[in-house]
Amino acid sequence: MRVIARNTLKEFIASLAASLAGHKDQKAVASALESWFHEASRADWSSPARIVRSYASASIVGPDRVVFNIKGNSYRLVTAVNYRRRIVFIKWIGSHAEYGRIDLKLT
Repeated sequence: MRVIARNTLKEFIASLAASLAGHKDQKAVASALESWFHEASRADWSSPARIVRSYASASIVGPDRVVFNIKGNSYRLVTAVNYRRRIVFIKWIGSHAEYGRIDLKLT
C-alpha cells in the first residue's frame, strides 16, 4: 500500500515530544506508529476484510474509513483507504478521548 501523509504521523510524534518529554509513552507511541507505517506500506489490502485479517482490532467505519488502535488503544489513527488504487490516506491521529469528539465523515 502507498501511505499518504506520513508527515501527519511525524508531526503528531513531535507534538507528543513536548507533552510527554522523557515519559516512556513517547517512545512507545513513536515506535507503534512507525511499526504501523511500515506494516501498512508492505500490506496488500484489497478489501476491508484483508485489513481485519492483519489488524483484528481495526474498526471499519465506512466504505473507505478504517480506524486503527495504536499503543493498546491509547491512540486512534483514522485512515481513508482506496482499495482499488492501494492507497491509505492518514486523516487524523489523536488520543482515544479526542477521537470521541471528531466527526469521522468530515475527518
